[in-house]
Order: sequence, then structure tokens, then C-alpha cells
Amino acid sequence: MSLKCGIVGLPNDLTKAGIAAENYPFCTIEPNVGVVEVPDPRLDALAQIVKPERILPAVVEFVDIAGLVAGASKGEGLGNQFLANIRETDAITHVVRCFDDDNVIHVAGKVDPLADIEVIHTELALADLASVEKALTRYSKAAKSGNDKEAVKLAAVLDKVRAQLDQARPVRAMDLSEDEQALIKPFCLITAKPTMYVANVREDGFENNRYLDGVRDYAKAENSPVVAVCAAIEAEIAELPDDEKSIFLSDMGMDEPGLNRVIRAGFNLLGLQTYFTAGVKEVRAWTIHVGDTAPQAAGVIHTDFERGFIRAQTISYDDYIAYKGEQGAKEAGKMRAEGKDVSGRPQNARRAGRGRGARAAALAVGPVADGRERLARDAPRTESARSHAVL
Repeated sequence: MSLKCGIVGLPNDLTKAGIAAENYPFCTIEPNVGVVEVPDPRLDALAQIVKPERILPAVVEFVDIAGLVAGASKGEGLGNQFLANIRETDAITHVVRCFDDDNVIHVAGKVDPLADIEVIHTELALADLASVEKALTRYSKAAKSGNDKEAVKLAAVLDKVRAQLDQARPVRAMDLSEDEQALIKPFCLITAKPTMYVANVREDGFENNRYLDGVRDYAKAENSPVVAVCAAIEAEIAELPDDEKSIFLSDMGMDEPGLNRVIRAGFNLLGLQTYFTAGVKEVRAWTIHVGDTAPQAAGVIHTDFERGFIRAQTISYDDYIAYKGEQGAKEAGKMRAEGKDVSGRPQNARRAGRGRGARAAALAVGPVADGRERLARDAPRTESARSHAVL
């Protein structure tokens, strides 16, 4: 499982894919794709203990979607292409300009990030509205018969969604129950996708920035995160060799590139977390959803692991590191058994278990921003899964 974010709004340098910094807010013609590694210092800590042949981090795929203009929902400009591309993504990363610069022309003649946001929101809402009205017509007819209870439920939810879209407001801002969300999920509504805003600011624009403050207030109303970055700085960092990046960041007073914060925000947005397998062949990060059980975590590696899972033993990441690996943690009594229904909550760490007719491979599970995770050991042992427990 990997995260696929569709980037809309102002051009950006987030993907390291050579995307040009054009002067217009919607200038991309073809989608640019960049794959970036998820920053996680735990991988290096695990590798120092296990000494693997290679380290494989989790990745995020950023897709800079083809340009959007007013009227895109009606097919104007590159509207149809844009909508097709964005429907394929898991989340939306909305880049907005939050700085003044006479040398960088704005297509509307003035800098107004909220107006830019509204242009995109309106077009996406209109596209969703067309889909919802078509579906509502179909299910309303079925609901009138009185014999189709599911159609009655769905028609009621679609009617609520239509009212929201009529106001050009995103579906994600609605207070829908889990059942209602499940009913509309098959329609793949664009405005229902989780969204975060990336505010592109000047080097000195992280504080006392009225544009940034406005975007934060706007995003708060729909419970969306905002990450402020300086695209110019990120472009410089991307061009530097690895041994010079830390020096540059220190000179800029930064602990890490802004891209790292964007990636973590994306993981949190989708409720994702990572777990690790660790062995002499490789230390690898895998991606699952928060709340996934030990069998589900194992199934990400191989479906046989999920089917054969019986129980899991757990070790916390902190204990794994403190006792220098699986054997040390086991000897210190830091391993405990848990059932297959235990979920991947960050406060625990699953590790080990036994599957039908074979030993199990060890997994470690935990959210990107948390140092405490779960390990899961499960199912039949294979060459690819012959690894020690690591969180």
C-alpha cells in the first residue's frame, strides 16, 4: 500500500521531478509524477542493529495534476483530463500561493489564496454534483417503490450531499456517519477525498503572514491540515548533494526539509502508519491503516500470512532498540502474546506469532510520527519474510 496524492493549485517543486515554477496558478498540461521516501529515523536505528544488505523506506507518490481553469467541470481547458487524473488519487494536496512578488505574475492579477481555493472547490463540486444528480435520479425511482430499503437509504444520503454541493462546498466537510460514508464511497466523489493545504510562502513568510492565516482559518472549517513550505528553499535543497543538505538546513535554521512535513501530514490525513520487517537481507517499511489487526498487517506482505495467522507476540520499538534486537528483548522478558484481533494502535507493539504449519515472520507496526509501535509475527516463513521483529 502506498499513498498517492494529487497536487492541485500552484506549481510546485515538491516532487523533485523537475516541475517548472511557472507564473500561472494552473499551468501544468500533463501530470508530473514524483516518488519520495517517507522520512523515518527508526529505519536507520533498526539497520544499525540488524546490519541489513539494504534499507527500503515507505514511499509517497505525488502526482502534479494537469491544469485546471474555471469551467473545467464543463470540459473547458483541460477539465476532463484533470478530473480523470484526480479521481485516481487517494488524497488531494492543494498548493496555494501565500506571498507577494511583482516578478511572479498571478493569472488573476492579484494574490488571493482563498479565491484560488474557491475556483478549484467550485469546479470539483460541480463535477461531483453532476455525478450525484445522475445517481439520485436513478435511486429515487427505486426508493419510491418501497421495496428497496437500500435505495431509500442511499437516496436520502445523496439528497444531503447534493444540498452541500449546490453550495459549492466539499463533501468531506459534511458530518456524515460511517454508514453514510460507506454508502457514497462507490461514487468516488472528488470533494470527499481527504485534503491538505500546502501554503507556499517566502523565506520570511512563515510568521505574520495574512495569506497563510487566512488559509489556516479556511482549512479549519473543513478540518483539513495546513503545511507551510517555501518552494524556493525546497528547490534548493533538492539540488544539493546529501552531504551538503544538513549544512544548508542548519544555516537556514531548519531541522528538516518542508517536504518531510508534507509527507507526514499526508500519512496522518489518510490514517496510515508504517510497520517494519528487519533481517539480514533488508530492513523495510510497509504501510497499513491505523487500526489494522496483526493478520491484516501481515497480509500486506503476503496474503498467506493473513490466512495462516493464529496469534502474535509483541515487543515495543523502544524495547527492541534498548535491548539491541529481538533476542535481547526476548531475554529481558519484553515479549508478550496477543490474539489476532489486536489492532495496530500506536501505544502497543506487535511482533511474533504462529501460523498454520509453519513459523511466522516478525513485523513491527507504528505510525510515522510515533516512536512506539506494534510488531506482528505471523504466518508461513518464506525467504522474503525471514526477518526479525522490528517496530
